[in-house]
Amino acid sequence: MLLEQVILYTIILAFLITVFLSPLFIPFLKRLKFGQSIREEGPKSHQKKSGTPTMGGIMILLSIIVTTIFMTNQFSNMTVETYLLLLVTIGFGILGFLDDFIKVVMKRNLGLTSKQKLFGQIIIAAVFYVIYHSYGMPTTITIPVVNYSIELGWLYVLFIIFWLVGFSNAVNLTDGLDGLLSGTAAIAFGAYAVLAWYQDQFDIAIFGVAVVGAVLGFLVFNAHPAKVFMGDTGSLALGGAIATMSILTNLELLLVIIGGIFVIETLSVIIQVVSFKTTGKRVFRMSPLHHHYELSGWSEWRVVVTFWTVGLLFAALGIYIEVWL
Repeated sequence: MLLEQVILYTIILAFLITVFLSPLFIPFLKRLKFGQSIREEGPKSHQKKSGTPTMGGIMILLSIIVTTIFMTNQFSNMTVETYLLLLVTIGFGILGFLDDFIKVVMKRNLGLTSKQKLFGQIIIAAVFYVIYHSYGMPTTITIPVVNYSIELGWLYVLFIIFWLVGFSNAVNLTDGLDGLLSGTAAIAFGAYAVLAWYQDQFDIAIFGVAVVGAVLGFLVFNAHPAKVFMGDTGSLALGGAIATMSILTNLELLLVIIGGIFVIETLSVIIQVVSFKTTGKRVFRMSPLHHHYELSGWSEWRVVVTFWTVGLLFAALGIYIEVWL
């Protein structure tokens, strides 16, 4: 079978699994009263979303895992890269699940403490590095455009921890509007799937398109007005997964461009906090940045579509830099 067909079937399978699971899973979440708690300091228009089922990331994870394992075994081979991708995705997914569980079941709105979450993220990143290093994988990072490589040696473990922790949190911050993360994640994972395919890393490409299909299937129910949220179960897992794809393709720094939306959202939070603590003034009406535009009078759907468009431009730029420059 042609690889193009494998890629197409992978997307379709992941999409259908999520679409078929959702009508069964969403009522189940409602019966368990796994509803989203909305922060009081958030936009007032979001208060009506209170009680919307969360932890829908479980469906995304199931779709990714089943699709990746099935399609890889059928048309390729399970490689150490495949196992590493699943390890990080599942590991961060479990961490996110614990965070969601504490929020919705134990009624602690902030979930895990920042220290607990950071500790869990570091442990997963460290396990990833031990396996990665044991297989003699590269410890260099390449600067895009100039294609200059820097050998980090043992410092690479610190980079991996920073990268996985940083991007899992960055993606988590982006999950604040209906369909926002589902769409931007599909674009970013699609871009890295293309680049993995370009590098003949077909196992990584299969994983990437499995994520694309899963989140697009979820988007059917997550688009405004959302019937379900992915919660930290989904967002932390997706953040860890996209960072891992960038590492395994040795295109780490290109993620700053392809995942530009995630970077901008994170920078908006950092800028807001630093500005308020040093001057007592806020740069944005509210952070992350998507809330700033909401409070500026944009409709939620307009913000989401605009961010999708910008994310698509970033992804196209990233592919152009790697393939044509």
